[in-house]
Amino acid sequence: MELGLKNKFALVTGGSHGIGQSIAIELAQEGCNVAICSRTQEKIDQTLTLLEQYPGKFIGIVADVLDKRDIDHVMSVIDNKWGTLDILINNVGGGGRWGKEDVLATPMNVWQEVYDKNTTAAILFTTKSLPYMKKGNWGRVITITSIIGMMGGGRPWFNIAKAAQMALMKNLALNQEFVRSGITFNSVAPGCIMIPDTGWHNEQQSDPISFEKKMDEQFPLGRLGTPEEVASIVAFLCSTKASLVNGSSILVDGGESPIF
Repeated sequence: MELGLKNKFALVTGGSHGIGQSIAIELAQEGCNVAICSRTQEKIDQTLTLLEQYPGKFIGIVADVLDKRDIDHVMSVIDNKWGTLDILINNVGGGGRWGKEDVLATPMNVWQEVYDKNTTAAILFTTKSLPYMKKGNWGRVITITSIIGMMGGGRPWFNIAKAAQMALMKNLALNQEFVRSGITFNSVAPGCIMIPDTGWHNEQQSDPISFEKKMDEQFPLGRLGTPEEVASIVAFLCSTKASLVNGSSILVDGGESPIF
C-alpha cells in the first residue's frame, strides 16, 4: 500500500530504542526524512546507522525531555536544518515501573517527573510543531500512550500521565483551526511490548519458566507484542490513507485488555 509519506519530515521523540526506533525505521522505509531525539548519543548513533540505509535525510539530537531547554534545542535544530515538520510522534515517556507499590511511600517528585516525561513533553513538542503543520496545510500528530491510560491498574502516576496524553490528542482533534488545516491527532495505546533491556525482557531472563507460564495464562496470543507491530499502525495513521482517523485511541495489545 502506498502511504503517501515520501519526502515528509518527521520527528520521533525517544526514537533511539524500542517502539520509537521501530517507528523511525518504518517511516524511513516509507520515504520520510526522520529526526530522532534521545538522551544517549551512543543509541542515537546506532539508530542513525540503521536509518541511513534509506534515501532520506536523518538527524539525531541528544535531549532529556525533563529539561525544557532541551526540547527547545531539538526544535531549533529541526528549524535550522529543515525549516519544516509534517509529522510528530510523541513517543518519549515511561515511568510504569517507577516509584513503589506503596503509593504513600512514593515521593511526590515521581508523580511530577512521570507526568513531565510523558504529558508535558507531548504538550511542548506538539505546540512547537503545529505552526509548521499549519503553514504546510497538512500534519500528523501521534502520541504513544498505553492501555494503562484507558483503565485502572498499574501505578497511578503512570495512569494519570497516559490518560492526560490521550485527552490532549482528543481535545486537539476537536479544534477546527487545526483539523481543517489538514492536521490529525491520534493516540496509539500499546499493551505489553517486549523490548530488549527493559522490564519484561529482564523478567524473562531472570525466570524464563515463570515468564512463559504468565504468557500462556494471561495473554490471549501467548506472547507479548513487538515494537514493529506498533510501528506499522503508527505509519498507517501518518499516511494520507488515514485522513478520516482523527481523535482516536487505537489499541495495539493482542486482546490483552478488557477494553472494547
